[in-house]
Amino acid sequence: MKVNLGCGTRCHPAWTNIDIDPQGPGVIPADLSKGIPLQDSSCSVVYHSAVLEHLRRSDARRFIGECFRILEPGGTMRVGVPDLEATCRSYLGILERAGSGDTSAQSDHEWITLELLDQSVREAAGGGMLGFLRQDPIPNEAFVYQRIGEEGRELVEMIRRQPRDQPVSSAPRMSRGVRHAISTIPATAREKLLRALLTPHDQRALDIGRFRLAGEVHQWMYDRYSLARLLTDGGFVDPVVHDAWSSSIPDWSTYHLDITSDGRVVKPDLFFMEARKPGQET
Repeated sequence: MKVNLGCGTRCHPAWTNIDIDPQGPGVIPADLSKGIPLQDSSCSVVYHSAVLEHLRRSDARRFIGECFRILEPGGTMRVGVPDLEATCRSYLGILERAGSGDTSAQSDHEWITLELLDQSVREAAGGGMLGFLRQDPIPNEAFVYQRIGEEGRELVEMIRRQPRDQPVSSAPRMSRGVRHAISTIPATAREKLLRALLTPHDQRALDIGRFRLAGEVHQWMYDRYSLARLLTDGGFVDPVVHDAWSSSIPDWSTYHLDITSDGRVVKPDLFFMEARKPGQET
């Protein structure tokens, strides 16, 4: 069995696809922060892309331990995460251009700074990136699409079809007795009651907290050194960096998980690393 964790919309019928919010037929619903619903040593390959950075560091270690648990001895794990090193190098180069008076670098500088920071610090869905991508046309469209790839193009199309304001639901922390009493009230009335009990400042703090716990933000970023350390600390061996096309997984290019069917990279801002669980293949 080959398993695709946090698959989103990129699934393949030859794989077992798992996601917290299934977007396609046959996708198994599961909150991966609470464990992987598969048996020990049941998989020959574990793959996850743009998942690890959404987990807190302590949860990331547990998640890697779960991946190790479900892999058979000799099995391969492939991980895709945003490339902190490459983004920093791009940022420094653009900073030099902008600082030397190159006006064409202004929009590039705004975007690369958002790419570095926005998804870690944002307090509402979409953050500053959403506002930038809503520009029509995007002032440095070629550069942005070079950074965000085919998935980004699809995202921009979706953003431009949606209304600008999206409501954020919330519920506060309260004593156990108060929470129990409120929980018996119908949902609509409960929401009104909760908001009536909060000051505007408390409501804003609540909305921010609820959003930041919902899974959209990046909790950490990785480079080739820190990701290799995380994997080897979790028991894996022989970590190797790959690009979107290359892999030790047989027939990788036929699954179109990191590249489209016509060879375009889905998320160019990621780098990929593969490592093995020690032991003999079964």
